[in-house]
Amino acid sequence: MAANRVVWRKWLVLVALLAIVFAVSAVGASITTPKISGWYAGLEKPSFQPPSWVFGPVWTILYVMMAVAAWRVWLAPDLGVGRRRGLIWFAIQLTLNALWSPVFFGLEAPRLALAIIVLLLVALVYTILRFFPADRIAGWLMVPYLAWVAFATLLNAAIVWLN
Repeated sequence: MAANRVVWRKWLVLVALLAIVFAVSAVGASITTPKISGWYAGLEKPSFQPPSWVFGPVWTILYVMMAVAAWRVWLAPDLGVGRRRGLIWFAIQLTLNALWSPVFFGLEAPRLALAIIVLLLVALVYTILRFFPADRIAGWLMVPYLAWVAFATLLNAAIVWLN
C-alpha cells in the first residue's frame, strides 16, 4: 500500500509540474494573442522572424520538456549535487519566462522585455548547469529551450533595433 502511494506521488508531481508550466503558457498566450493583430502587427520585424503559427507548437513541446526535466531532477537522489538548487533555478527561470509576455506584449515594452529575456537566458544556463549533475537527461531536455530562448532574445533585440 505504501509503495502505491509513492508511485502515485511521483506521477502527481509530474502532473503538477505540467500544470504549472502550462499555466505560465496560458497567461502568456492570454496577453499575447490580443496584441498580435494590433500593436505587434505594426512593429518592424526582422527577416528571420518565423511565421506566427510556429510559436504555439514549439512552446508546447518545450513546456512539456521543461516539466519532464524538472520532474526528473525532483526524482533524482540528492547526492550532494544540489538538486534543490536546480529546482530553485528552475522556478527562477520559469518566473522570468512568465514575466516576458506581460512586459513585451502587455506593457508594449520591448526594451524592458529584452532585459528580462537576457536574465532568463542567464537563469536558464544556471538551471541547466544544476540539472546536469542531478540527471543528465534532464539537463539535455532543457537545451532546446535554451536554444529557443536564445533565438527569441535575438528576435526581441532585432525588434528593439528596428523600432
